[in-house]
Amino acid sequence: MNFSIHQASHIGNRKYNQDRAAYAYSNDVLLLVLADGMGGHLHGEVAAELIIETFVESFGRDAQPRIADPKEFISRTMRHAHERIASFPHDKTLGSFPGSTCVAALIQEGLAYWGHAGDSRLYMLRNGAALARTRDHSMVQQWLEWGTISAEEARVHPQRNQITNCLGGLENMFYVESGEPVALQSGDILLLGSDGLWGPLSDDEFAEAFTSKLVTDALDGLIVRALEREDGKSDNVTGVAMRWGSGEIAHDTAEPVCHILEIS
Repeated sequence: MNFSIHQASHIGNRKYNQDRAAYAYSNDVLLLVLADGMGGHLHGEVAAELIIETFVESFGRDAQPRIADPKEFISRTMRHAHERIASFPHDKTLGSFPGSTCVAALIQEGLAYWGHAGDSRLYMLRNGAALARTRDHSMVQQWLEWGTISAEEARVHPQRNQITNCLGGLENMFYVESGEPVALQSGDILLLGSDGLWGPLSDDEFAEAFTSKLVTDALDGLIVRALEREDGKSDNVTGVAMRWGSGEIAHDTAEPVCHILEIS
């Protein structure tokens, strides 16, 4: 497979960085995954780490070298991560279990599959435009769809970070929303981002950032822009960006390879 990839994170103006990310690949399939842990006192980073760990372990076991059913793999692995979080020992005096959003993508045989829970997003960018992106699981998104608020009001709404779906939350509130597979074209970009990345920026800014830059420069530039725009009140800012195509780096491996983003 030929692709270029970069993942990066910044703590922003928070006390802890609870975002986590990773990618893994075999000769025939590529995995991207990002998780945004919630609740400082509930140790949301534990939930996010369990998600990344679960996806990496499942990929290493199942990508031999292909995944039998990519859509089912994403859904099943996310469900397993949810169950691991819900059974993780925690201080019950602090309230509910730690929680985390998750967005994951698999690329196999030239098709991109994805699934998510919460408001961490996936963007598919092509020719300087956003071809597709995930739908946030939040009340603000619902109000926007109902026409109760405008897109600009949604962008700055004080409840925009209150989500209605996550891993580790109440069992009857968790679900995985899957996207329909899309055939990738050379030059296509897949971008996974936490709300700290996409919140201060527009879809057009994401698309424009990758038109003439390496994925490393484009993603790092977007993170800096998100931090500057929040001006001292930034959330954790994390992204994973991948450009697909014959002109990118060839990745050949006898065994699955994994790169978990180091969070300092």
